[in-house]
Amino acid sequence: MNIASKIRRSFFTEKKKLPNGNSSLNGSSSRKEEGKDELLGVTDELIDHVRSFTIDTFKDFSLDDEEEASVNPLEDEDNGVSSSANVKKDLSDWQERHAVLVLSKSKELSQLRFKLCPRLLKEEQFWRIYFQLVRNLVAKYEVLAIQQAKIRRMAMEETSETKVVYEVEMSETRPKLSNGLATP
Repeated sequence: MNIASKIRRSFFTEKKKLPNGNSSLNGSSSRKEEGKDELLGVTDELIDHVRSFTIDTFKDFSLDDEEEASVNPLEDEDNGVSSSANVKKDLSDWQERHAVLVLSKSKELSQLRFKLCPRLLKEEQFWRIYFQLVRNLVAKYEVLAIQQAKIRRMAMEETSETKVVYEVEMSETRPKLSNGLATP
């Protein structure tokens, strides 16, 4: 599945959740939505920066130079999650969620993407350039998401290890019958 179809599906899934794409009709959920925006790095500053992008911004951007010079200090080697500084063929989960959200918040970027893809740029190239252009604004949010994912993964591993130990202990405490089988 290519990047465009993933983003399209995510975008339409978000829109279907509630009427008119709004997060909720009450204020408490809209505050939760604002917190989600912050976690994904979609801030007012980012939206203002994205509004300054033009077709020439993307056409004049040289990906070849960036790929050769790209050394990613933010890459998480354990799970292969990449930050926006590392140009990869696919977007990370965080980048996909960010892309869907920023497209819904910025009509200008959505229109720009429509004009550029696939006539002038492939979808993959568009997002690689986008994440290079906004790297300074979103890097801290992406690093935070990577750290939180690692903490959740460690907690889940810890929980599963506890369950395995518990099950082993339970099987050892069952009294055995004379034929060697444990009683239920």
